[in-house]
Amino acid sequence: MHLGLILGDQLTHDLASLRVLDPKVDRLIMAEVRDEATYVKHHKQKIALLFSAMRHFAQELRDAGWQVDYYEYNSQGNFKSLFDVVKHYTNEYSAERLVLTQCGEYRLQNAMDREWSKSLNIPVDVYGDDRFIATTKEFADWADGRKQLRMEYFYREMRRKTGYLMKDDNPEGGQWNYDADNRKKWDGKTPFPNPPMFERDDIDREVIELVEKNFADHPGSLDEFHWATTRSQASTALGFFIQHCLSNFGDFQDAMVRGEKALFHSLLSPYLNCGLLTAKQVCDAAQRAWDEDRAPLNAVEGFIRQIIGWREYVRGIYWLHMPRYAKQNTLKNKRSLPRYYWDGDTKMACMADCFKNTFDHAYAHHIQRLMVTGNFALLTGIKPEEICDWYLAVYADAYDWVELPNTLGMVMHADGGYLGSKPYAASGNYIHKMSDYCSQCHYSVKTQVEEDSCPFNSLYWHFIDRHREDFKNNHRMGMIYRTLDKMKDDKKDRIIARADDLLSRLDEL
Repeated sequence: MHLGLILGDQLTHDLASLRVLDPKVDRLIMAEVRDEATYVKHHKQKIALLFSAMRHFAQELRDAGWQVDYYEYNSQGNFKSLFDVVKHYTNEYSAERLVLTQCGEYRLQNAMDREWSKSLNIPVDVYGDDRFIATTKEFADWADGRKQLRMEYFYREMRRKTGYLMKDDNPEGGQWNYDADNRKKWDGKTPFPNPPMFERDDIDREVIELVEKNFADHPGSLDEFHWATTRSQASTALGFFIQHCLSNFGDFQDAMVRGEKALFHSLLSPYLNCGLLTAKQVCDAAQRAWDEDRAPLNAVEGFIRQIIGWREYVRGIYWLHMPRYAKQNTLKNKRSLPRYYWDGDTKMACMADCFKNTFDHAYAHHIQRLMVTGNFALLTGIKPEEICDWYLAVYADAYDWVELPNTLGMVMHADGGYLGSKPYAASGNYIHKMSDYCSQCHYSVKTQVEEDSCPFNSLYWHFIDRHREDFKNNHRMGMIYRTLDKMKDDKKDRIIARADDLLSRLDEL
């Protein structure tokens, strides 16, 4: 008899390991354990989503004829780690072999590869996770010999492989990428659809009570827990996005609006990353919308690019370069994360709104993460490991394989430009251009050195000035340094002094 271990981000019936196991003979193990829930302080909604989705999935497996041993979270129990659970059931059933699908985290996969088989005294078979479009080997082969790995070229290969938005070997519309058409500020008129609300069942309610009791010191609130926790509900969420949001997603995907948690974003990433939806299922739905003339090309292409382009690309980088990738800090950042990343209390309106969305919903869209909370961490020189751990903790869709390259590489430029050719640093003007935050802020986005000047403005030039040696030869930064060099010495000195003052009292902003 073989044991199959199903992890919390593998809630997919067509999982590679399930295809090689026999429901008539073999048994499955699923477990909620302390070590996985607390190695960072995961948002309460993230834990509730996973525990509830796991319990629902276990019931689906039983209904499909599988024998499932499910270990529910017990703060006083003997099992603190996944290995503890696996060892118990291995011994109880005298299992001959452990079968699983590749983990989404190097930490856990490395332990399995190096220690589990020897400690359990049985073979451990790990199957590749073919829910992704590209295998890790396929990405490594593509990356081999390239000095820089640009997502755009990998994305084109994935388009050719899948056939999404292709006519023979040519892209629909004659262009591969419509990102330039996807940067509009919200027009103030197009109404935002209200995402579906899902009725909570007994499993949901039990889990919510468990999380409130056992994870009270974790960030976030469960008051507005509206996530889908079943495969059927996740499919409903996908259908809602395609019908009500996709047509406007392209134009406004970079826009930010105070008090709006979702705009036209799909809110599907938590389901994709835990397995309730698959990349193929989601992209097939978007392709059908294009084929049936229900959504414009810039919207469908932008959405598909996020999934078969960026999502696949960061996973490839993660498995290609771990564990050394996680230790990189090429800008030599040393500052600790300001306290408002945990309590949300700041006079900066853009930051406060993003924090509120984060703590209320375990969600913020990609521009809020990249150009507000991430941009601020970059400009102020926060230690990469601290901001990486924060993103991993507070978002429902955050798993190490997707969060680490996005944060360390894209947000913090800590990998020396391997993932992004220039740092995503910006002054308050970018936020003003793409949002309505600045009109209701304590600080003025129009000034740089006054006491009420937007912190992003002086911090931006401080970042550019102090990292001149890092970026002076970057061709994409040339105009920025020419602007800095044309600045009068007195003005530059006052801007740097203002930023130095802000950096000396970050927690007060």
